[in-house]
Amino acid sequence: MTRALSIAAALAGSVMLFAPAAGSAQAPAGYYAATPVAQPTKTTVITNNLLWKWHDTAFTANKAPARDAIVCQMIVQHAGALASFTAGGQAFDADALAKCNARAK
Repeated sequence: MTRALSIAAALAGSVMLFAPAAGSAQAPAGYYAATPVAQPTKTTVITNNLLWKWHDTAFTANKAPARDAIVCQMIVQHAGALASFTAGGQAFDADALAKCNARAK
């Protein structure tokens, strides 16, 4: 009986270890998040070999070897003006976003 209880406790503990990983897998992954002002017509965009995918309200992409400001300028050329841009969890301030949006077509 105690052996069955210890196995059940070990199983419950194992499930708890993986629960946070399952929850984070549902959130969009990416180093960059670009939220366009207008609804996009495409769900994927490629800028200089960087793949952007649409997730709910923003395009997301993995980290690129370019400066964050350059990456922002590349996505606005394809997605149009942005309401917000985040790189590595840090949102661009109003001035940086305005400079980025100046490159929008």
